[in-house]
Amino acid sequence: MYFPVADIEISPFIPPLVACVISFFTSMAGVSGAFLLLPFQVSVLGFTSPAVSSTNHLFNIIAIPGGIYRFVKEGRMLWPLTWLVVIGTLPGVIGGVFIRIFYLPSPETFKIFVGLVLLYIGSKLCLDLIKRGSAPRKPDTSTDFRISNTSLNLHSLHYHFNGVHYQIHTFSIIGLSLIVGLIGGIYGIGGGAIIAPFFVTIYKLPIHTVAGASLMGTFITSFAGVLLFQFLSSTSFIHVENIAPDYRLGILFGLGGVVGIYLGAKAQRFFSPTIIKTILATIILFTAIKYIFFS
Repeated sequence: MYFPVADIEISPFIPPLVACVISFFTSMAGVSGAFLLLPFQVSVLGFTSPAVSSTNHLFNIIAIPGGIYRFVKEGRMLWPLTWLVVIGTLPGVIGGVFIRIFYLPSPETFKIFVGLVLLYIGSKLCLDLIKRGSAPRKPDTSTDFRISNTSLNLHSLHYHFNGVHYQIHTFSIIGLSLIVGLIGGIYGIGGGAIIAPFFVTIYKLPIHTVAGASLMGTFITSFAGVLLFQFLSSTSFIHVENIAPDYRLGILFGLGGVVGIYLGAKAQRFFSPTIIKTILATIILFTAIKYIFFS
């Protein structure tokens, strides 16, 4: 099957299969899998134009709703955190799109940027695992394995989960989300792959409570990213080719991703945080090293 924007020809079964496998594991950590699909598209498929970022955003739009549904149904969607993430990441994503188009159009420069971002994320996850140093334990999936008593004001966000009270500052989340949105807009991932590890390593929030909010934030900001890429591709104000999504490729990735994310969100409660973060850190660091030293 030929994909005109990406200018590649592959079997139509490969994109959904790859997306399904990746998304199953990454969705447990609140990550759609787009951050790993991008290296696959660039290095394996040879899709290197700025349109690869917008195609990744399209994948998020199609793939994420299944995971969101599971987290909402199981009572692990932290809505106040979701809206704070969206408030911060949305303007950041818009700025990131312009940076990607005008300042990082070449494949070589973009690969180095991607590698550095992934190296930082993976390092933070590894440091958190080393500090905790505990053996993997299955989470307590009792009746209170749901988010409760949530409250949000200008100063802080409060909630209870599994018998523990958590508190985080409102404006620090928005500030972090703005930076994450900027990077996510450049990379084409919506920011979830970056902000979820931050919540876990810096704010010490349980990964079972931030995954849903991270996915929802990624979904909304990716929707804005696709609209902006599509608009800029058709406007007369700029003359940049190949920035609109490859809709055929994005839809096929999305169809596989929606299955993987749904199953991953459903299985998340049966995996310990240590196992989830170890899988994620291993994949991230492997990809980062490849991009920085072997691109």
